Order: sequence, then C-alpha cells, then structure tokens
Amino acid sequence: MKRLLLVLLWLVPVAVLHAQIKYPVAKRENVVDDYNGVKVEDPYRWLEDDNSEETRAWAKEENKLTFDYLSKISFRDKIKKRVEEMWNYPKYGAPFRKGNFYYFTKNEGLQNQAVWYRQKGVTGQPEVFIDPNKLSDDGTVSLGGVNFSLNGKYVAYTLQKSGSDWQEGHVMDVAAKKLLSDKLGWLKFTGFSWKGDEGFYYSRYPEPKEGEALKGKNIGQQAYYHRLGTPQSEDKLIHEDKEHPQRFANVSLTEDERFLILNTSEGTSGGEVWFWDIKDPLQKNFSLLVPGFSTEPHVVDNAGDKLLVQTNDGAPNYKLVLVDPKNPGKENWKTIIPEQKEVLQGVGTGGGYLFASYLKDASTKVYQYGYDGKLVREIKLPGIGTAFGFGTERQYNEFFYTFTSFNYPPTIFKYDIKTGQSTLFRKTEVKFRPEDYDVAQVFVPGKDGTKVPVFLTFRKGLVLNGNNPTLMYGYGGFNAATTPAFNPSVIFFLEQGGLYASVCMRGGSEYGEEWHKSGMLDKKQNVFDDFISAAEWLINNKYTNSGKLAIQGASNGGLLIGACMTQRPELFKVAIPQVGVMDMLRYHKFTIGYAWAVEYGSSDNPDQFKYLYKYSPLQNLKPGVKYPATLVTTADHDDRVVPAHSFKFAATLQADNSGDNPTLIRIETKAGHGGGMPTSKRMELATDIWSFVMYNLGMNFREPQNSPEKKPMKAF
Repeated sequence: MKRLLLVLLWLVPVAVLHAQIKYPVAKRENVVDDYNGVKVEDPYRWLEDDNSEETRAWAKEENKLTFDYLSKISFRDKIKKRVEEMWNYPKYGAPFRKGNFYYFTKNEGLQNQAVWYRQKGVTGQPEVFIDPNKLSDDGTVSLGGVNFSLNGKYVAYTLQKSGSDWQEGHVMDVAAKKLLSDKLGWLKFTGFSWKGDEGFYYSRYPEPKEGEALKGKNIGQQAYYHRLGTPQSEDKLIHEDKEHPQRFANVSLTEDERFLILNTSEGTSGGEVWFWDIKDPLQKNFSLLVPGFSTEPHVVDNAGDKLLVQTNDGAPNYKLVLVDPKNPGKENWKTIIPEQKEVLQGVGTGGGYLFASYLKDASTKVYQYGYDGKLVREIKLPGIGTAFGFGTERQYNEFFYTFTSFNYPPTIFKYDIKTGQSTLFRKTEVKFRPEDYDVAQVFVPGKDGTKVPVFLTFRKGLVLNGNNPTLMYGYGGFNAATTPAFNPSVIFFLEQGGLYASVCMRGGSEYGEEWHKSGMLDKKQNVFDDFISAAEWLINNKYTNSGKLAIQGASNGGLLIGACMTQRPELFKVAIPQVGVMDMLRYHKFTIGYAWAVEYGSSDNPDQFKYLYKYSPLQNLKPGVKYPATLVTTADHDDRVVPAHSFKFAATLQADNSGDNPTLIRIETKAGHGGGMPTSKRMELATDIWSFVMYNLGMNFREPQNSPEKKPMKAF
C-alpha cells in the first residue's frame, strides 16, 4: 500500500504539469496546393518565412513554453550536473604528420571547440596551433576543413558561424602561425586541394540575395583556383555547368599533383568523374573518366599514369579498379580489389599500400593490400566497433587510427605499415567501467522477413521483465551506415537503468548498394517498417513495453521518427524528432534540399508524389489521434534542413493531438544542423532531451555509484 501511494503521489505532478500546457496560438491560413488533382492543405505555410516578425514571435512563445515545462521537472538540475560530469574528459583526435610536425586536436573536456595542436616528433611538446575558442565568446564559431599545402608551409581552413553550412576560407603561414590576407566567401560543401605552396582548388556558390542566405536555393556551384596573395575576385574559374546549375562540382589533385580530378553529381547519390592530366601538355581541359550518374565512382589515387577508382558499377558491395585515362571504357578496367561479401566502405593510401575498410554486420574490418591488389594482412581490431583513419602520405611508414564502440571510448592506435603492428597510442580517460555494460547484436526479422541488425547496449544484470526504459535510435538513408560509437550522453541513460537500441535499417550502407536502394525512393517505407519491427521485437522479447519506449533520430532520422510516430502512435511513449525532414512535398524548395530528390523522389513527379504523400510526417498528422509525448528540436541557423519543417510539424501536432501527452518544440539559437555546435549547447540539449524522456517514461533520477578507476588497456 505504501509503494502504491508513493507511485500515485509521483504521478500527480506529471498529470498536473501536462494539464497546464497551453500552446501558443498558430493561425491557420487558407493555403492549398494542387498536385495533379490532389488538393493538399498547408495552413502553416507562413512559418516558412523565418525572417518575419510573426514567425519569430511564434518561435519565441514556443521556446518559452518548452523551457518553462522543462524547468518544472524536479530532477532536471541533477541531470544537467551528471551530463556535465560525464562529458568532462579529454577528447583527442588521431595525430597526422605534415612537414616537420604532427598535428592533432584536443578538447580538455568542456571547451566549446576542440583546439588544434602541433608537436615535433611523436613524443614532442605540444603547442597550440589554432584555438577556435578565441574566435567568439560563446563558442559558436567553429573550425571546418583544414588542408595543408604540399610541403606544409601553409594551411587553408574554413570557419563556420552559428552552425550554418556557409563557411569562410582563410590561409595561415604555418611557421609563423600568422593569418594571411586571403579570405574566401560563400563556401559550402568544399575543401581546399593545394597545388604546391602557391595556391589551391576549391568550390563556391554565387552570393545569395539579401535575406535568402539561410533558406534560398543553393545552385550554380563552381570550381576555382585561388593563387595565394590575390583577392577572391581574381580567382580562375576551372569549371561551371550553366546547363545543369543544380549539379555539384568539386575538384582535387592526386597526391603527386599529376591529375586534377573533377567530381560532379546531381544529388546525394550518383556521380561522374572527369580528369585533367596536368603533366600532359596536349590536354587543355577536363576529359571524361567515368560517365554518370547511375554509379558511385571515387578516385582513390593514381598509380603512375593510371587511376585507382572505387566503384559499385557491376559490384553493389564496391570494388577497386585501375583505369587508364587514355582508354577509360569499362572493358579496359583492371580489377585490383574485387567485390567481397562485405561492403567496401573506403580505401585509404599510405606508405605505398592500400587500406580497404569493410563493414561486416555494421562493424569495421580493415585489410592492407599492395597496389597490385595482393593481400598483405588483415589489421586486427579490438572487437565489434567502428575504426577510421587508415592512411597517410606515401613517404611515411606509420599512421594513427581510432577505434570506438558503444562501451569503448575513442582510442587511438599507432600502426606500423611495414610490420603490421598496432600499438596503443592514447586511451581516453573516462570515469566509467566498460566491463559493467554489455553490447549485443541481434538480427530482427523485418515485416518482409529481411534480417535487420540491432545493437543493444545495457548495464549488466538487465532483467527481461518487459519494463525497461528504452531509447531506440535510427537513421536509415543516404547510403550512410549506423555503426557502433561511444557517446557520453548515451552512457548517462544506461547509468540510469536505460536500454539503448541502435537500429541498422535499410537505406544505409551496412550491406552495400542493394541495401541502400531497398530503403530509398518508392521503397522508403521499408525503412519505417524495419524500425517498427525492431520496436515490436523489443516488446515481444520482454525488453520493454510501449509505455517505456522512446525513439530518437536526427535529420533523415528525424523523418524516420516523424513517420513512425504518425504511422504507429500507440507503439511509442516518447518521440524525439531532431532537425527532421518533415514536409516531404516541399523539402526540395529550400537551400540544398533538391539534392535529396535522388534519395526521396520529388512531389513534382506525379508518381513519386503518391508515395511521398503517403508517408510525409507533416501531411499524415490527423486530428483526434493520441500521439506520443514529443519534443521536436531545431535551430535558427539550420540551412541544411530549414526550421520550417519542424515549425510546421510542431504547430500541426499541437493542433491535432487529442491526448494529454506534451507536444513541444525546442528551437536552439545561434546553431545549425549540428555541425560545429559548441559543447555548452550540446550538453544543454542533452540535458533537455533526457529530462523530457525520463520524465515522460516515468523514470526517477538515480544517483551515480562510485566506480573504481579503469585498468589500463593493453596493446594488441
């Protein structure tokens, strides 16, 4: 009786808090679009104008409501304190060698941005090279791409402000650590490819119209050459395609600077490759190497006068071929690394060898090959997890790579190319015991029988009583794999007794191009079905129940959450769609959205409209339905997936939801799609999400138990 009374007393504040919610009034306008005879209402179209006073006033009221709600959660301050404690550990990036220095990044723990360091020799004394924390008081200026000139004399890098995809380019004299006068604007989706120490190739967009920088359509990307010490206005145009202004264009040089490679694409899938042999005096422009746009070609390097190309042409799991630029037809290709059972994720180079990274059931495996395709060895890794960083310059015989998993903090290993020996270089000092947690991989039967991999991470001793608080995460799209990785925020949830389930759905790259294709365009519903099947499996196998189940995803993963919560609202208790693509009928009208049409389809196409309309989260919210407790998150400078998606979805959800579950939206300021977000904002967001999730799952805050220090890891 006493236990029942305590439960009832705890439930009362929840009911009261939910009952007190009064949502801001969002006017409905008579806006109707006609899609080949199908009338679709869009009453909150006015929220697409994020510069209007009316939209800003609505967003301000919504934020006030959300933060008032979160502030009333009694254990929110305890969550905030614990999240900060778990985040506060040194985080290192793997070092790499350039010229006389080794460069690496380090965040002391709670610094807003990682600092770039350099040192002479592996055991040298580090010195600060670039500290982006000094570029703004609030940490909202971040460092983007960093590219060194051939001999390491100069470095070109980009700065990103408030999380926007727009970047600004700068050049520094490495020895003096002095900023030069070179400044480049309107950069997006580009790096810098140096030619000697004299200049570099890059891509840019035309300057947007006033007020359109964060939402206007980005078209007309051009490739340029910039000579050091000259203004951007004098840069030499290398490539533009006026007939196809929506195509992307990026240029890069092979390591020996012989071949200039032009990659063009019409979206996030499919590409075309052109080359320019700079050492050939007869070649005056680009020539076609691999025609597009039905495959995914990528030039890895050159082997003398020929090019190594990774491709999925006739090989859904990818292969590596040698292409003669003078006779580039497929009939002349020579296979160097044939297609394998596992999917080839990428090929790095270094020390005169190739390093092929594969995925086996969403876990990394790496093999070292000669340039002739002869297998040298498998590089042994600590276990199931994700590894990256396999490669260096031809002249070096060592490199550093990183390995991580759900319960394995990012750990850096030094690899000797000649001997194949990996040795521990730097382990991450986190105050938690990985041996207290289990990671299991299960294969869930999907709706059509397809086996869907799911990683489960939980504290040892988990009881299968059907009542464990559970968070499911997923992405499922754009040929991107969901692989194991350490996240201190997730460890917090595990510490609180939660179960974390990471679902590897179709649409990703876990099993090659066929896996990707089975979750795109008219087969996108497979992705949602896979996620729903995983949820049902967790419930049927007594891991959790629908009242204890939360779901989370961001960007394309936000679309996933929006679709699943509208298709099966009764299956989930809490939904966290972050920066999601919620309006599938209009996504292609903003910034870079048109590039996703190869993945999603477009409402401009009558046949594609039908399936988009069927699952688009915004259009599938219905009045009178009890939806899960929902916290939508977005940011005011998100120019990847513009805030309008989340704005319209939240306004509609608040109007349609019939239950007493809260439906809130959290709008971050001076932030974008997620890239470059300062640590302070990341921790605040994590605090708010966990507060919302735990409160609505009926969880109480658990004080952490003191854990002894970890024993040092051994080399392998």
